[in-house]
Amino acid sequence: MSDSSKSVKVFKYRLYPSKAQEKNLLWVLECARHLYNMALAERKYAYQLEGRTVTLADTEQLAKHYRATFPYADQMHSQTAQSVVKQVDEAYQSFFRRLKTGEKSGYPRFKSRNRFHSFEFKQFGKSGAFLDGKRLKLYGIGRVPVRWHRPLQGTIKTVRIMHSAGKWYACFTCEVPTPEPLPKMGRVVGVDVGIAALLTTSDGEKVENPRWYREAQAALRRRQRKLARARRGSQNRRKRLLEVQRQHEHIANQRRDYLNKLVYALTLHYDGIAIENLAIRNLVRNHHLSKRILDAGWGYFKARLTHKAASAGREVALVDPASTSKTCSNCGALFQDFDLSTRWVTCACGLSLDRDHNAAIAILDRAGWVTSVSHNVAPLLFSHRGNGKRRRAAEAARL
Repeated sequence: MSDSSKSVKVFKYRLYPSKAQEKNLLWVLECARHLYNMALAERKYAYQLEGRTVTLADTEQLAKHYRATFPYADQMHSQTAQSVVKQVDEAYQSFFRRLKTGEKSGYPRFKSRNRFHSFEFKQFGKSGAFLDGKRLKLYGIGRVPVRWHRPLQGTIKTVRIMHSAGKWYACFTCEVPTPEPLPKMGRVVGVDVGIAALLTTSDGEKVENPRWYREAQAALRRRQRKLARARRGSQNRRKRLLEVQRQHEHIANQRRDYLNKLVYALTLHYDGIAIENLAIRNLVRNHHLSKRILDAGWGYFKARLTHKAASAGREVALVDPASTSKTCSNCGALFQDFDLSTRWVTCACGLSLDRDHNAAIAILDRAGWVTSVSHNVAPLLFSHRGNGKRRRAAEAARL
């Protein structure tokens, strides 16, 4: 039985290994990838050729034999080897689950160097990984400097070492006390996500869409051209590839940071948040809008808001998105001659409102929360180009 007073939280920190340590990290990562492919091959071919099912215990014996016989594989800790074969087992379990539910099966596949980026120590504090002062001591690697940009909380259970865009990270999985719910604010809100404006609330506030990918597309295009001109297998090509990867990583970090701040502002000021339960995979089939939809990060916003609201004691209502934009939020009538070019809606009942604002009110009404919607409120969210000090001062005055 799980302890409701405890929750799991992951803390990610940047590592700064020396050249020798980075060489060892890359070797351990490569050994883990080889073991993953071997465990996958054993399961696949044993069933295809012999009709035999390979269990997790069988692959654990394979991992033990691999560390004992493969040259320098003993540099990979036994915990890491066990976590790799466990990862293969989880991939098969997910495959069988998808088959039973009728989803797209997605058979587990072999991992190339570009598709295997991390390895794990599943028992932190043992001989595999532990803290030695301000450094992280890793088996077969040594004492690696860590950028402790914030304090660790709770009890560390596992640590996963990640390699991304030429940088190394340590992800600590910690067991922390369940946070106390935020105080009630007596406000609920409906939120409509869009492209012209990233968010529009039922209070009438709009949050502009920074268009992170669009803004960086010119710089990214130049880097990709240099990559395409570099000779395959050359050192110069690896450098150009690293530049492209770091540009993509920068864009993703901008998007996550901005959406995390939006989620924080929403959960801080509202007890209930109603959003549409959009099928984003279906929406991005429209090739005219797919880039804009993915750049806006609707999926990340929904997932992050749901997770953050649960830990803050807030409620998130996922409503049916059908016809929310073309339904009058006052009388419920459907607008005629309505398409994407319609930015202002009017109704015979006297409603005259911005399209997205009307949709946000309709989303709030569909959630079934009884509230009086005020259109003249102080902004609770923020602009990414706004003055941070002025915004924080305004929030402090409201609280």
